[in-house]
Amino acid sequence: MDIVIEETFSANINEVWSALTEIEQMRQWYFEILPDFKPVVGFQTKFEVTNEDRLFTHNWKITEIDAPNKIAYEWTFDEYPGRSLTLFELESVGNSTLLKLTDSILEAYPDDIPEFKRESSRAGWGYFINNRLKQYLHS
Repeated sequence: MDIVIEETFSANINEVWSALTEIEQMRQWYFEILPDFKPVVGFQTKFEVTNEDRLFTHNWKITEIDAPNKIAYEWTFDEYPGRSLTLFELESVGNSTLLKLTDSILEAYPDDIPEFKRESSRAGWGYFINNRLKQYLHS
């Protein structure tokens, strides 16, 4: 079952798009260790995150772009089997922007790793979108 997070930002669609796709902005609210990012289909990047002595080498591959309305990328990890797709969809609502994030599991991750549990993923996306991105765009 997909995880869906929605948030409305008091920023125009281009400002939200920039926060989602420009490396310097992404480092401020998302992953500060992100080495590179280009909103281009086929672009790939890799970076490491450690949590409780577990290493997660994140591999992202951009699969869809429709600027400034939609971007999607696949996630895999060097250390674990599984694959997911994260879709960010933006819609102008007056002077604000509605962001709908959909995280879909394409190939199951190990169910004995806490970070891959549905509740953990939902909490993580909620934190990034409803807290970090919201604070970043409203600062």
